[in-house]
Amino acid sequence: MLEQAHKLFFKFKILTSRQMIIVVTSIITFFFGYLYGHKIKPNRKLREAVREVREQCRAALEEGNKGVYKTLVTEDDKTSELTVEVKELAVTEAGQVKVQYLSAFYRNPEFRTKKGDALLNEVRDLLGEYLPLHEIEWYETNERHDNIKKYVNTLEKSFRKQLRA
Repeated sequence: MLEQAHKLFFKFKILTSRQMIIVVTSIITFFFGYLYGHKIKPNRKLREAVREVREQCRAALEEGNKGVYKTLVTEDDKTSELTVEVKELAVTEAGQVKVQYLSAFYRNPEFRTKKGDALLNEVRDLLGEYLPLHEIEWYETNERHDNIKKYVNTLEKSFRKQLRA
């Protein structure tokens, strides 16, 4: 009986055990390659992208108030309006705001020739670190912050839904 099976085995060219192990190993390897390539790796990239977006949104929410301060500057019978974009760092009890100067420009460009950091240093020397709270026109951030929070929540829901699929 064993001899008949052996003849039948070679007659129909059935795979040997060594060849069968190679075929099964290849099938298992292809299966795990598919899982890694289509499920695990894309989810890792998605997680990294979601984490980066969360960090950017968190930074935008913690960015603080920004506004514009305008004043007239007179020197040698020349007058120009100085417009400075500021960021709020702290508020004192006396109604003064400690600010960081982000950008500045004069309405009359011939008034001053300094630009960039030199102009910001000049403005810092001219105005000081504290400005009156009521004279700064603050940008509206409530609507922007609400939109960012909604976006993050939508992103979280989409991310969870994608992971379940």
